[in-house]
Amino acid sequence: MSDPLQWLMEPFQFQFVARGIGMALLLGVAGGLVGCILLLRRIVLMADSFGHSLLPGIGLAYLWLGPGIVSLFTGAVIAGLFTSLMSGVVNRLTRLKEDAAFGSLFVLCFAGGVALMSKIAAPMDLLHYLFGNILGVTAADLYLVFTTTSITVLAVCVFYRALALETFDATFHRASGGRSFLTHLGILVAVVINLVAALQAVGMVLALGIFILPAVTAYLWCERFGSMLLVAAGYGGVMSCVGLLVSYRLNLPSGACMVGCLGLGYLVSLVLSPRYGLLGRLWLRRQHFDGDEGPDLCVRDETTQASTRP
Repeated sequence: MSDPLQWLMEPFQFQFVARGIGMALLLGVAGGLVGCILLLRRIVLMADSFGHSLLPGIGLAYLWLGPGIVSLFTGAVIAGLFTSLMSGVVNRLTRLKEDAAFGSLFVLCFAGGVALMSKIAAPMDLLHYLFGNILGVTAADLYLVFTTTSITVLAVCVFYRALALETFDATFHRASGGRSFLTHLGILVAVVINLVAALQAVGMVLALGIFILPAVTAYLWCERFGSMLLVAAGYGGVMSCVGLLVSYRLNLPSGACMVGCLGLGYLVSLVLSPRYGLLGRLWLRRQHFDGDEGPDLCVRDETTQASTRP
């Protein structure tokens, strides 16, 4: 019995693994909370646009301020907020919709960022920001993620009612005197700071998985907004840690394993969810038409439609 326990606890003897586990837990919790709001507001792909638009800010901060974590974080946040602001301006002053404005800007920003990073940094640095390396995090990185996660959790708890109104009915939120614009801006800021925090762990390419996979998994099981937030946060934190341990044991990329474990739970939920999974839907459909009443109803319905045709 001691051997399996020792095998399980052996990775925690290394400080870099312990830091990585802590970062994976924090990112999974914050990503699950933010992802639920993005999913229900139907702006998931906008978050992906944010992730790609951060690269120019990182490149300029690297060029002007050096490779420090604070400077890179500041540059990425400024780039993300600038992209969100410009997309809003384009949406209001032209005929383009907000999603089209986001898509156009993020492609331009990403292309400029790749060109910039290829000139000022080694290719490995660029791959580091594209795909991440959570086992290489420092104490400063962990402190940054702890700060962003704490702010995210606190904001969700304090502004829960405003977030629920803005998520499900923004028009009613504005009509009832709520500050819809500030709430929407706060959501975008939360997306940006958590995306920046996730760069070190999974990189830009896979960062969206930390947000959307816990949210869609919880969405398949939960009926209420509050329970969905709790399930997504817990699932995101636990499965991110499991993915990191899998990557350590199998010597695979940490970001890919984290997102892969989150995706595995999503696929299982997609099949086994009692109300919204594939098997559940097939069972309910079979129960609905079980017996002789179902076919008779179909025949009567076809007869009624035929009799009403001119």
